[in-house]
Amino acid sequence: MIAFILRRVFQSVLVLLIVGLVAFAMFSFVGDPVENMLGQERTQADVDRLREQMGLDQPIVVQYWTFLGNAFQGKFGLSYRQGREVSQIIAERLPATLELAFVSGVFAMLFGIGFGVFTAIRRNGIGSNVIMTLSLVGVSLPTFLIGILLIWVFSVELDMLPSFGRGDTVDLGWWSTGFLTESGLKALILPSITLGLYQMTLIMRLVRSEMLEVLRQDYIRFARARGLREKSVNFRHALKNTLVPVITVTGLQLGSIIAFAIITETVFQWPGVGLLFINAIQFVDIPVMAAYLMLISVMFVGINLIVDLLYFAIDPRLRVDGTKGH
Repeated sequence: MIAFILRRVFQSVLVLLIVGLVAFAMFSFVGDPVENMLGQERTQADVDRLREQMGLDQPIVVQYWTFLGNAFQGKFGLSYRQGREVSQIIAERLPATLELAFVSGVFAMLFGIGFGVFTAIRRNGIGSNVIMTLSLVGVSLPTFLIGILLIWVFSVELDMLPSFGRGDTVDLGWWSTGFLTESGLKALILPSITLGLYQMTLIMRLVRSEMLEVLRQDYIRFARARGLREKSVNFRHALKNTLVPVITVTGLQLGSIIAFAIITETVFQWPGVGLLFINAIQFVDIPVMAAYLMLISVMFVGINLIVDLLYFAIDPRLRVDGTKGH
């Protein structure tokens, strides 16, 4: 197991180094940061002094390792647009994105697994057919269109939920949360459904297909022949074995929720890091863009690493194969 963990950690570090190289290239090849930071009245002495302060007079390899060291400490310099530390700006916006991703992930997992099990057990029922038909909406329609439709129905026509913003928040130290206010909770509903609907349909269809496959196995027939109750067969035997291959895909989907929150945050003007990234692109704010890229990659790689280790711990076949390999 130690060899498996080390191999996965090495792969994760390698991916982060590559992403770090891409982020560093943004500083080096997308415009000149000195030109962006100094005004029209600059002199050559000002340019040379700033280049020396920023380490731009060093070789590319030295600049790259310096960038990685600073990124490891959460230092990405000053925002070209706001003139503030990028780490401070990210810290202000990150709670909004994490709360939205958390609610969307819970929504996707609970309804995805629940509907997947229901449609597998009642695969010929009317309710199952209705759910499978409606699930095509979540797979087919683009995220921004789903968000606009929800705004039109629940905000414009029914006037039940807010169409933009985060609502009132409460500061808990450096963390600002909307979970403790009524307007904050209402503001979470539409964007979380929009962000989690696609992942929910994928999880539901995966759980359904895996559940149907497990229900055809001989040990399920044997369990029924022993006289076990149908509920026990479905949930204690079938569902337990169904969730093993689902874990990997579910973990990837949870990671993509954070990575692809950009569209949802733009539609609902949600004040998270996704909307911050879109604004950074418009103003070519390279430090913010690089920080966002590194942050998302660390989250995505971290989630994948946890999922791989969890999958290894749950599936005994991998442990047996790993033992044989030694």
